Amino acid sequence: MGEVKVPSLVALCIYSIRDELIKVDNVELSSVLYQLPTELLEQLAQQLPPLALEKLHKGKSDILDDYELLTDGVDNKRKRKRYLNFEEEWKNLYEARWPPCCRFCKNFKSKSFTGSAKGKEVECESTNDWQQMYWEAHLQSCLDNTAELAIFPSFDSQISEIEVPGSILKYIDHRGHISRLTYDYSKFAYHCQQFGAYARHLRLPNVLCVEETCLLLRNARLESLDLHWIKSDEHVEGLCKLISQNYRSLKSIKFMHCKFTVASLNAICDLLCMHSPQALGIQHFSIKTSSFLENDFPTLPAGLVSLLSSGRSLSSLCLSDNHLPRHFARMVFDTLVEASSSIIVLDLSENNITGWLSHFKWKNSITEPSGTYNSLTSLKELNLRNCNLQTDDVDCLRYALVHIPNLEQLDLSDNPIENSGIRCLIPYFKEMSRRDFPLVELKLESCELTYVGVSELLETLSTWRKPLNSLSIGGNSLGRFVKGMQLDDFLRSPDIGTPLGKFICGGIQVLDIEDIGLGSIGFAKAGGELVKESKLQSLNISKNRGGTETAIFLAKLFSCAPDLTTVNAKYNFMPAESLSILSSAVKATKGKLEKLDLSGNVLCGEALDLSFLAEFKVNGYSVLELSPPRALNEPYDDDP
Repeated sequence: MGEVKVPSLVALCIYSIRDELIKVDNVELSSVLYQLPTELLEQLAQQLPPLALEKLHKGKSDILDDYELLTDGVDNKRKRKRYLNFEEEWKNLYEARWPPCCRFCKNFKSKSFTGSAKGKEVECESTNDWQQMYWEAHLQSCLDNTAELAIFPSFDSQISEIEVPGSILKYIDHRGHISRLTYDYSKFAYHCQQFGAYARHLRLPNVLCVEETCLLLRNARLESLDLHWIKSDEHVEGLCKLISQNYRSLKSIKFMHCKFTVASLNAICDLLCMHSPQALGIQHFSIKTSSFLENDFPTLPAGLVSLLSSGRSLSSLCLSDNHLPRHFARMVFDTLVEASSSIIVLDLSENNITGWLSHFKWKNSITEPSGTYNSLTSLKELNLRNCNLQTDDVDCLRYALVHIPNLEQLDLSDNPIENSGIRCLIPYFKEMSRRDFPLVELKLESCELTYVGVSELLETLSTWRKPLNSLSIGGNSLGRFVKGMQLDDFLRSPDIGTPLGKFICGGIQVLDIEDIGLGSIGFAKAGGELVKESKLQSLNISKNRGGTETAIFLAKLFSCAPDLTTVNAKYNFMPAESLSILSSAVKATKGKLEKLDLSGNVLCGEALDLSFLAEFKVNGYSVLELSPPRALNEPYDDDP
């Protein structure tokens, strides 16, 4: 038998105190514990589960100074900062319960409605608020579980009485004391009352948008709400009460899979437009994958107009995938322009709004003699992805862009604008080249472009005084072959590889050329143009069927792009011998390469020497990503 480890007296005392903290609400005990020496208090805190640590936190005496007098030597006394907020302990508890790969970030960022978990970690770490972050995420788990039960038609009880399952309770008391304590601990109401004050960002389905939930969350100071399946008047009424409770702090609201009437939309927007010295004002408003029951609006709902025109704080607006007609999108844009809105992000993607800007072309010819006009000077990001925009729409967009002088990000992907559409924008791009702050990011994925249109675009972008940072042109057929082309014409036709190679050396930092038909000849031509240092940091060349030439191109790129960190080279028909070409090139990099994705290539289906794969390491970490070997009879497919 192995040696049994006997706990020390200090450890036994800590276990006893931990159990006592959970069993009873004894503020006096918590206050006494703060009189312990710093080392013992820190050792105790490290052993406490969340519920016990929370009780210890609440028992912190108001008169206790964050400095304690310590003796160092005989008569030498000094002050040392004593941290009583237990940031490190709360951080460890949070990361143990929600590992980085499993976290969901509920924060809204200034330029996006979604953010990374890493972004939230940085924010929380900078504000030392891991305790708030922990209990907010715990409360969200309780809300999700409650919604799963309350959604059943047979449910006829009170939401507050729903029991929180042991799978959640075990995280806040791993020794199982809660099950033996008072009845209230296992009820959903207890968790709302105890931890609701920590809630800042919550996700609520329709079944929880009721008056009872508002009462349970009356102590919350919500900054953002993520709402799903809001459809009935009861849901809207409950939501309005929740907004009224939090109008001083609420900054972001997002709707998903909802249905709106004019009356319900007006009621919500009117509350969001509350003018109060204490109110921060709504900053982010989003409706996605939802519908409007009265779709044929002659005018915009009055509440929405008020939100768009008088929302001094509104910085981002998303109306994506809502089956909006073109006149609705037109009225939204016109309202923003007429109000000279301070909006930063406008997302109208996934709506069929062909012809929505046709009036801007004729309006441009009858502008006031002074040449003055309202503009969206703060707008930085415009998303028009998959809006069924045609060539004429892009021509009209060029005139509308006059009202957006400081645009930085433009997304026109998944619109059949063709080469003629790109030519309509060339004058705008040429005018941008003379600005100190031109476009930063341009997305033209799957726009039915060919070599001719893209080569003209790259030539224009290469003349910019300040180079474009990011360009996405994936999903366009830019290879030399065109349906019906004869062999002689194919061999004499130009290749997109040459202008791409030149463009890579021109200052671009992020380039996406996935599935453009580059082929082995295109990679060879592009590699031949890599004659000077490139500033490229991220590259996507997947699905271009380049074979060994892909590896040769990458090897040369590694040598002339010192800042390159990520490369996506999936599905390029690269054989196993490509690894030897790439391994020596990876070794020659200066340690900045973080990821080289070779998944889906022929080499992934062969037995590879693991010791050879070990050579693909930078700073001790492997940068190579491969897909698992295929079965012997499994066909090769470059379309995952």
